Amino acid sequence: MNFNTWFNKLQTRTAINRGAGLVAFKSLLARLDNPQINYKIIHVAGTNGKGTVCTLLARALTNAGNKTGLFISPHLIFPTERIQLDGAEISPDDFKRAAEKVLSQEIEPLNFFELLTAAAFVYFAEKKAEYVVLETGLGGRKDPTNVCVPVLSIITSVGLDHTHLLGDSLEKIAAEKAGIIKSGVPVLCGNLPPEAARVVQKTAHEKNAPLEFIDAENSPGNAQKQNVRLVCRAAKMLGISDDAVNRALETAKLPGRFEVFKCGNKTIILDGAHNPPAMENLLAFWQKTDFAGKRAAVLCAFMKDKDYAQMLRLLGTQFTTGIVTAVDSPRSLKISLYPAYRPCGMTREILPSGWQFIPDVSTALIRAQELADVILVTGSFYLVGEVRAKLI
Repeated sequence: MNFNTWFNKLQTRTAINRGAGLVAFKSLLARLDNPQINYKIIHVAGTNGKGTVCTLLARALTNAGNKTGLFISPHLIFPTERIQLDGAEISPDDFKRAAEKVLSQEIEPLNFFELLTAAAFVYFAEKKAEYVVLETGLGGRKDPTNVCVPVLSIITSVGLDHTHLLGDSLEKIAAEKAGIIKSGVPVLCGNLPPEAARVVQKTAHEKNAPLEFIDAENSPGNAQKQNVRLVCRAAKMLGISDDAVNRALETAKLPGRFEVFKCGNKTIILDGAHNPPAMENLLAFWQKTDFAGKRAAVLCAFMKDKDYAQMLRLLGTQFTTGIVTAVDSPRSLKISLYPAYRPCGMTREILPSGWQFIPDVSTALIRAQELADVILVTGSFYLVGEVRAKLI
């Protein structure tokens, strides 16, 4: 069985919120000789920004001479992006071998993310990693990555996302994120909304965990500045030199995070702003760039469990030309299901004026380039990955 066929079979496992659970997952890791205790872990949670912080911090640790693992999600094009060592993706053979080793010890059925997490733990132990930067999959408290005892916990941000699973308020979501806080382990946080900050402070106090909030402006458009400040402060806490951090900031590539491609006389920008807080940050940053004054269009797709209506409203305030498409995922919001966009005072749900539906991504991308000189591709990392595969 080739790798793609094998991995697609893994993806048929149950969703991220169903699986063995933490107790059974810990038992599985014990049968695997607890690979997660063999290296120092930096555990990162947050509504947005955690992938960026993880990638930059892992690169800084590598630059400082540490053998460093990185576990992130989702992947944009190929599954091996999820598990990296010193910036190099795991090979398909190593990926499959590590996962099969986990499956050999499976008793309680693992969900897809539990399996990947355990496989990453196994791989990093086999490769004798010194540090591992570990991104949570969903929330934090119940996430399979939360079996670890890290040397540093980081909460990048708290916003309304996955409310059907994490809670319908900032306080409830903050409680889930704060679930990664461990007794006595230092915690570093971005500039959180006050109601979220109070929850994190209470949890850190109860766990006797030293807590520090970075000094950063908490407003749309400043998300990347906050991410960089988190990385710089975390690096200092870990004893990483400024030179190692600066080289990481200068050289690290962040696929799908305001990534710019030139296609002839067209410019295509990829950014996986997949929830309203991320979309607000993206659009605030967009207004600060030269692209805002050019003939621009947006190409977007959304997952059906996201607040796509709010994201469409935000996009509609800045883009008069837009195309909505659908990606090949069971979670994708298909064209036929869109209630889409309801302008104030109207009873009929429509898209913003000048927008259109084009179900096929390839056709939608071609049409977007016909309509504009600059195309922003956003709304879903699945769409960003699909378009990126066509551009590289």
